[in-house]
Amino acid sequence: MSSKFLWKSLLTAPAFLGAALIVSSSATAAEMQSKSDVDALLSEVAVSSSLLTASELAPAAPLQINAEISPVEATQPVPASIAAEPSSQQVPEEIAQTAPIQAVPATGASSLTQVAQYSGEGVDDTQAQVTSISQLSDVQPTDWAFQALQSLVERYGCIAGYPDGTYKGSRAMTRYEFAAGMNACLDRISELIASSTADLATAEDLATLQRLQEEFAAELATLRGRVDSLEARTAELEANQFSTTTKLRGESVFVVGIPIENGVVDAPDDQVNLGYRVRLNLDTSFTGDDLLRARLQAVDFNNPSAFGSGTRSTQWALSSTSPTATGSSNVTIDNLFYRFPVGPARVSIWANSLGNTDLVSTGISPFRDSGSGSLLRFGRPPQYDFFGGNAGATVFFKFNDNFGLDLGYSGGGSGSSSASTLPKNGLFDGTYSAVAQLNFLSPNFDAALTYGNTYRRGGFFGFRDAADAANPEVANVYAGQVNFKFGAIEIGGGGTYIPIRRIGEGDYNVWSFQGTLAFRDLGGEGNILGILAGIAPYAAGVPTDSVVNSRINQRNNFVAEVFYTFNVNDNIAITPSLIYLDSPSNSSDNDSSFVGAIRTNFRF
Repeated sequence: MSSKFLWKSLLTAPAFLGAALIVSSSATAAEMQSKSDVDALLSEVAVSSSLLTASELAPAAPLQINAEISPVEATQPVPASIAAEPSSQQVPEEIAQTAPIQAVPATGASSLTQVAQYSGEGVDDTQAQVTSISQLSDVQPTDWAFQALQSLVERYGCIAGYPDGTYKGSRAMTRYEFAAGMNACLDRISELIASSTADLATAEDLATLQRLQEEFAAELATLRGRVDSLEARTAELEANQFSTTTKLRGESVFVVGIPIENGVVDAPDDQVNLGYRVRLNLDTSFTGDDLLRARLQAVDFNNPSAFGSGTRSTQWALSSTSPTATGSSNVTIDNLFYRFPVGPARVSIWANSLGNTDLVSTGISPFRDSGSGSLLRFGRPPQYDFFGGNAGATVFFKFNDNFGLDLGYSGGGSGSSSASTLPKNGLFDGTYSAVAQLNFLSPNFDAALTYGNTYRRGGFFGFRDAADAANPEVANVYAGQVNFKFGAIEIGGGGTYIPIRRIGEGDYNVWSFQGTLAFRDLGGEGNILGILAGIAPYAAGVPTDSVVNSRINQRNNFVAEVFYTFNVNDNIAITPSLIYLDSPSNSSDNDSSFVGAIRTNFRF
C-alpha cells in the first residue's frame, strides 16, 4: 500500500510540469495532437469549477504525502499552488509545502466553530499574486525546488505567498491541499486555452491531469459533503438566531462583606452582609462601527456598618450611583446610549445613567472597573465620584496612537413623573457635570489630566445648616492620574483638588490622594494582585455654622485594600479582599476598622 501511495504521489510532478509546458516554446515543439483530439481529451478531464471553489477546499485530517519519500526520490521538485493555512504537521525542510489551506475542525466540533472557520477561509491568510520569486523571503537559490518555484511564479503565476512575504515550504502538505493546487493549475489551463489557439497541452500532459483528477476524486467528494453539511448548519443557525445585529452579554456579581473589627461609634452589632448586582447588556450594531446598548440591572447591597457614612469612595464599587449604595432589587434600565463615529471622534448620546467614569474614555487606574477591579469605589479613582447626572453626551477624540481628548456633559433631567415635579431638575437647569480630560496612552505609561465643573442641588457631602436643609454646591474638579507599566507590574496613583462653593454659606476645599500597585497574571493568565492605598476625599475649611454633625471631616480617613482576583475560567472569577479604614466617616470619634470581603463574578 505504501509503495503504491508513493508512486501515485510522484505522479503529481508531471501535472505541474505539464502546466508549465503550456505556453513555453518547447511545448510547441513537442509532439502535438490535432486540435480535435485535444478537445476530446480535455472534455474527459474537465473539472467543474463548482466542485473546487476556494471556500470548499478545507482539509479534514491532515495526510502527509511526502512523509516516506527517500532522499533520492525527494530530489524531484514538488510543484506548488495557491497558499492558505498550512498543516500543523512538521517535516524536514527539504520537503516543500505547496498548497496550504485553512483546516476545518474535525467531525464532532461545534457547529459555531465550523461556521466561523468556514466563513473566514481565504480572507486573511493569503496575499496578492507574487510576480517574482524574490518576493518570497524564505525561498533561496540554494533550495532544491528553487527553479521549479521560480518558473511557476514568474512564468505561469500559479503561486501566492503568505501576507508576511513568506512561502513556508518546509511544512507538510495534505492530499486536500494538493487537490487545491491541482485545481489552480486546471483553472490556469482553462484560461490559456480560452485565450490561445496555438499553444496547447500535449496529450500526455492531459492524460496525467486526468489521472490526478481520478486519484483525488474521493477527497473532492469528501470536501463536497463537508461543505454541504456546513451550509445546511449555517442556514439553520441563521433561521433560528436571536438577532443578526444584537448580542446578549451578562454579568452577575456576588459580594460577601464581613466586618472583622468595627470602630464606628454607636454602630449596630457586626453582621455578615451579602449583596449582588446583575446586569444584562443588549448590544446592537447597525453598521459595525456603532453601538446601541440597553442594560437591565438589579442591585441589592447594604454596606457593612464599619464603612460609616463617608463619601462614596469608601462604598462598595458594585453599588448603584446613589450615595447610600443601597439597592432595591428592582430591575431597571441602567444604561441606554447610542455611540457612533464622526470622523476621528466617537460620539455617545445617553438617555440615562450617564455619570462617573462614563464621561471619560479611560480612568487610567488598573482597578477602575466596578466588576473586576477594586472592591471599593476608591479604585475608580475618587475624582469621578464628584461627577453626576443622568442624561447627556460625550465626545472622545483620538488625535493619534497616544493622545486623546474627552469631552462630556451630563444633566439631572429625567423623564420620570416624580422628577418632572421637582424645580430646577431639567437637563440644563439642575444638577449637571461638564468634564474635559486629556489622555496619554502608551504600552509603558498612561496619564490623564482632568478638569470638571459640576453642580449638585443637595451638595457633595450632605452638609446641612441649622435649619437641617442641604444647600446646593458648585465645584471645580482638578485631578491628575498616572500609571507606569513595567511588564506585569504596574505602579500608579493620582491626586485631586476640588474647591467647592457652598451657595449662600461660604467656600471649602476637598483633597484626595491615591496610590496603586498591580501584579498582573500572577498565578495564571488574567489574574491580578492589587494593592490600593490613599486618603479618601476629605473637606477642609467647611463653614462651621453650616455643619450640624460636628464629627464630619475632623480627621483624614486613610484607606487601604489588598485583593487578589483569581480566574477559575473565562467565565468565573473569585476575588478575596481585605479592607482597612483608619477613620471611618473622617471622624476623630471613630476607631480603625477592618472589613473582609469575597467577590464572585459570573460572565456570560
